[in-house]
Amino acid sequence: MKVTIYDVAREANVSIATVSKVINNNGRISEKTRRKVREVMERLNYHPNMMASALMGKQTKTIGLLIPDLANPFFSELARSIEDRGHELGYNLVICSTDYQIDKENKYLSLLKQKGIDGFILASGFENLDKVEELMQEDIPVASVARDFPMFSINTVAIDDFMGGYLAASHLIKLGHKNIGIIALDVWSNRERLRGFKQALEENNLEFTPDFEFIQKTNNLLEASKFMTHKYLSGSKPPTAIFACNDLLAAGVIQAAKEMGMNVPEQLSVVGFDNTIIATIVEPTLTTIAQPIQSMGKEVMDLMVSMIEGEIKEKRRITLLPTLVERKSTVKLKSST
Repeated sequence: MKVTIYDVAREANVSIATVSKVINNNGRISEKTRRKVREVMERLNYHPNMMASALMGKQTKTIGLLIPDLANPFFSELARSIEDRGHELGYNLVICSTDYQIDKENKYLSLLKQKGIDGFILASGFENLDKVEELMQEDIPVASVARDFPMFSINTVAIDDFMGGYLAASHLIKLGHKNIGIIALDVWSNRERLRGFKQALEENNLEFTPDFEFIQKTNNLLEASKFMTHKYLSGSKPPTAIFACNDLLAAGVIQAAKEMGMNVPEQLSVVGFDNTIIATIVEPTLTTIAQPIQSMGKEVMDLMVSMIEGEIKEKRRITLLPTLVERKSTVKLKSST
């Protein structure tokens, strides 16, 4: 027999209204009563019908997170931080990995809207601007993380990607490198990092590498990075350093260099971006630009919940600052001494 809200109320010796308030995480109820009701719900294996709540115009306490690539540790770490904060606030997270494919983005958006979720968080790599505008017109709460949409007025939590690229190039220039390659995915955040990278080169009267080309959206960043690294290192003027716009790309650079018999960092210095777990397990350990992943996840979930619960009306754009974390994949260029 299916357990109902009436069964939970009777077993917990509370009213149906109290059970409803516990489910929806609202109302003035003591923590002792909330805990008691939740224990009964768990013991009876009771699961509230969130779809019915959505049809009645009530909150489902569920938020959709669209990310492009769960295989990239940055996105898995970011999703974990968002989920953890959501759990603290009484919200569930549905995580959808889109593989940078617009048709998957459209499918997941449509599916989750049908299920009546309360809002969407869009992560870096989401380039479907028409769908962002559609969500706004439908008055669905939407926020972006690790990706800015300057053309729209939406809640945003991101880092200063331009500064991140500038820091990476400046570090390598300080070490004496003049011929520096860059590997970047053709997404908004990487394009901003490229802009910062170019600015640092220009300020130091250095030429931008003629061999550069964007990596197109792919769910196999490691192989794409290795291919681009082989191209760089096989050219007529191979770089002495490469800046990769995320740690997974940087791992591909290091692998490719080793396959070509090169020593990192003695023959090729490498800088990554994100400061994920990859940075500490590759050999040599990776110098990288750190994103405050935990803070980003917390901030964007707080913004989303505030929107859903009507606590904030004005849109906010939170920009966090990146930092350089120096490890063993970069070294002063010997020829510059």
